[in-house]
Amino acid sequence: MQDTVKLLSIGTAVPPHVIDQRDAARASHQAFSSRFADFERLAKVFESSGIRRRYGVRPIEWYLATPDWPDRNKVFIEGATDLFIAAADKALQAAGLAAGDVDTVVTVSSTGIATPSLEAFAASRMGFRPDVERVPVFGLGCAGGVSGFSIASRLAASRPGSTVLLVAVETCTLAFRMDKLTKANIVATALFGDGAAACVLRATANGIAEVEMSGQHMWPDTLEIMGWSVETEGLGVIFDRAIPPFATENVAPAVTAILARGDLTADDIDRFACHPGGAKVIDALETALSLGQGALDHERDVLADYGNMSSPTALFVLERLIGAGLPRRTLLTAMGPGFTLSCVSLKTAA
Repeated sequence: MQDTVKLLSIGTAVPPHVIDQRDAARASHQAFSSRFADFERLAKVFESSGIRRRYGVRPIEWYLATPDWPDRNKVFIEGATDLFIAAADKALQAAGLAAGDVDTVVTVSSTGIATPSLEAFAASRMGFRPDVERVPVFGLGCAGGVSGFSIASRLAASRPGSTVLLVAVETCTLAFRMDKLTKANIVATALFGDGAAACVLRATANGIAEVEMSGQHMWPDTLEIMGWSVETEGLGVIFDRAIPPFATENVAPAVTAILARGDLTADDIDRFACHPGGAKVIDALETALSLGQGALDHERDVLADYGNMSSPTALFVLERLIGAGLPRRTLLTAMGPGFTLSCVSLKTAA
């Protein structure tokens, strides 16, 4: 009988600059209060977000200087490459492997442009083989970590015994735009952080968990809910305040449809592991999935400690769940631009 794909290890990393939420609130006040009439009302998001601190590839003063797009993208390549290496090294060490053992690298990122893609910038420092296969994935935003996990698992299944490294890395803080007077931009300055997560997957006999199935659901006519606008000064955030009610109304039917493809139902899931996009999103997911209030405790802790890092964030949640002990079946979920829901079912022997 052929071995199924297993998650062998996971590793996470954040950049060195701590952004305390109180400091972020003061910086936002300095940048916006005199130019945005409704700022004081919107600034309450810094307190209601559920975030204590975040991490950035640059100190907070750098963002106040309103760097332009070339400067931002240069920092993206530098910062994201460092984060890629830090997270990948942790995951490989935890699996007892070296970079030279990796056959395929799946790199997920949506917060900057790098051609060649980030794994090429990291290759010499990592020690990847010249014949390593590169699979860069762009544009999935917050859903990217879960969707990338699905892609990596299918690649591992297609070549049993090969080692696939997934790295999701984002520098969301580079979208802080002190020149852009919009509600969405002010909310972004209260939510976004930078980070990376890496996973090692292989079709083998043993591992942390078996990748049981995966799936996605994309809703029509929802392009304006979430994404980036590309502007002279840099990426501009597209954030619809309707995301929490949209999740409350639409996530459960989508999860049901995805699970049905694997002959599963929501009753088969012991733990939903969700991307914590924000405090209101977590509340909405608990309602949508008929979970008890406070059930998504690791999600709230990750949000408090790191903010919304986009694609890696769901994998930070998974790391904490692994540390606490995964139940028999966990459904990893994330929503992202498209508007899309991505799911991966992980099964253990527990």
